[in-house]
Amino acid sequence: QSAARPAGLGKRLVARLVDTVVLGAVTAGAAVPLGTKAADHLNEKIDAAKLSGRTETVWLLDGTTAVYLGIVLAVLLLFGVLYEALPTAKWGRTLGKKLCGLQVRGIESHEPPGFGGALRRWLVYSVPGLLGIGIVGVAWCLFDRPWRQCWHDKAAHTFVAG
Repeated sequence: QSAARPAGLGKRLVARLVDTVVLGAVTAGAAVPLGTKAADHLNEKIDAAKLSGRTETVWLLDGTTAVYLGIVLAVLLLFGVLYEALPTAKWGRTLGKKLCGLQVRGIESHEPPGFGGALRRWLVYSVPGLLGIGIVGVAWCLFDRPWRQCWHDKAAHTFVAG
């Protein structure tokens, strides 16, 4: 019966913060060294432009820095699938949700979503987040009734049970 009740918003927030810290730490492990390399690359280009004595445009995104950015995004996406989508599909929870006693359940089945649903749920959460509009989709649960669904829950036909 408790699996049929939507989780409280406070527990959901704490669970999301835990999951964000874990995902952010792993992504930062790739981003920091590559970011340092990108900064060094750009500084070399700026120094070369200054020494040439001509006015030159130095692009922040070029062949080198685009590869670094691509690697960081690939780490984020790959680890996101491994950390968010797979555990949600298998157990209905991530580490953060487990620590908070929450589970992702299908609206109709009240079972964990399959891999397709879990992947869709994570992509609808993460892509708008990367684009800077994810807060709207997450805040949606403040007004949604009766399941308190965010956009990513609606896309996957799930809710978070507590």
